[in-house]
Amino acid sequence: MSTSQSADNVRQFTVAEDDDGVRLDRWFKRHLPQVGFGTVSRWARTGQLRVDGKRAKPEDRLAKGQVLRVPPGGEDAPRTQRKTRELSETERNAAEDMLIHRSKAALVLNKPPGLATQGGTKTHHHVDGLLDAYVEGEQPRPRLVHRLDKDTSGVLLVARTPGSAAFFSKRFSGRSAKKIYWALVVGVPEVHEGTIEAPLAKQPGSGGEKMHVDMENGQPAKTVYRVVERAGNAAAWVELQPFTGRTHQLRVHMAAIGHPIVGDGKYGGQDAFLTGSVSRKMHLHARRLIIDAPGGEKLDVTADLPEHFAGSMEQLGFDLSLSEAAPVAAPPPERSAAEKKQAARQHAKQYRKARKGERRGRRTSAVGKPSAKGRPKR
Repeated sequence: MSTSQSADNVRQFTVAEDDDGVRLDRWFKRHLPQVGFGTVSRWARTGQLRVDGKRAKPEDRLAKGQVLRVPPGGEDAPRTQRKTRELSETERNAAEDMLIHRSKAALVLNKPPGLATQGGTKTHHHVDGLLDAYVEGEQPRPRLVHRLDKDTSGVLLVARTPGSAAFFSKRFSGRSAKKIYWALVVGVPEVHEGTIEAPLAKQPGSGGEKMHVDMENGQPAKTVYRVVERAGNAAAWVELQPFTGRTHQLRVHMAAIGHPIVGDGKYGGQDAFLTGSVSRKMHLHARRLIIDAPGGEKLDVTADLPEHFAGSMEQLGFDLSLSEAAPVAAPPPERSAAEKKQAARQHAKQYRKARKGERRGRRTSAVGKPSAKGRPKR
C-alpha cells in the first residue's frame, strides 16, 4: 500500500495486491483501525470517501491499483499495536524446526504430534502461540487458516498476510485445496479402494468432544481411501483424502468401517492398539498439501513422518516409495440417498462384526507374523 497527502490533509492510498477484493470497511480495519465504522459510514454518506474519484460505500470491494481518497480526521483514538509475545529460546527453536517452506504468501509447517494447533481450556502450548517467532520487522503476524487435531502430525499452512489468509481460507472452504493423509489402520479393508460417505454430528453426552455417524441429522462427509500396503491381516497402510472438512472426519470414518487408526483410542477403543512394540501414539499424518497461492502460483508441499510413525512403518516392513500421496483429481460422483443409506448399513454391519471378535482374534497373533496371504516382515 502506497500513500500520499495533499495540502488540505486529504490522504490517498493505492490499493495493494494483498488487498485485492477486500471490502472497503475491512480495508480500514487492516490499515486504519483507529477510524471507526461509524466514521467510515459518515464519510461515505457525505461523499467524502472516494475510490478512483467515485463515491464509495463501506461494502464496496476494492481492486489492486485503485486509489482511495480518505479525508482528514477520524483518528481521535490512538492506534493500538499488538505486542509481539516474547518467546523463549526453546520456543523459537521449536518454531524453526517446524518450518519446511516459506514464500511471500505462506509459511508451511510440519506440525509434530501432541502439539495443539490453537489454545483452549488447559491448553497453553500450541502452534498459534509460536507464530510470533516468524514475525519479521513491521510485517503482520502470520495467521492460521486451517487446523490439525492435536495428535495428528503433518502439513499445516499459515498465511503471512491478511490478504493471503483470506485467499487461502477461500480455497479451503471451497474445497479446491487437496489434502492427502497417511494412516496406519488396524486390519485390512476388504475393499482396497473406496469412498466412505457417512454424515457426522457431535455425539450426545460428549460435550462436543466426540463425533459419530448420524444418518438423520449429520453433516455430509466424504472420504476417499486406498490401501497402499498390508502387514498380513494385522494392519494396513492407507492413503486418505477428505473431500469435506468435518471434525475428526478421517478418524470416525475409518472406525465406522471397522478399521480404526492405530493409536486412536478415542474412536477405536482398545481395538485401536497393536500388540508388540508398535507405538501407541496416533498414526495419522497430513502427508501432502496442494493449494493455489496468490499471484497464480501453486503450493505443493510434503511433510516427513514423525519419529514414532516412521518407526512403525519400518517395523511393519512398509516401503515408503509405494506412495506419492497423489490426490484424486475430482471427488467421486454423488450417490443417491438410497445408496448412501445402504452403504451406511454395510459400514455398521462390518463394524459390529469386527467388534464381535474378528479383531480380537487378530490381536492374539504377533504383528511380525502375518498370514500366508501377507508379505513377510522385513
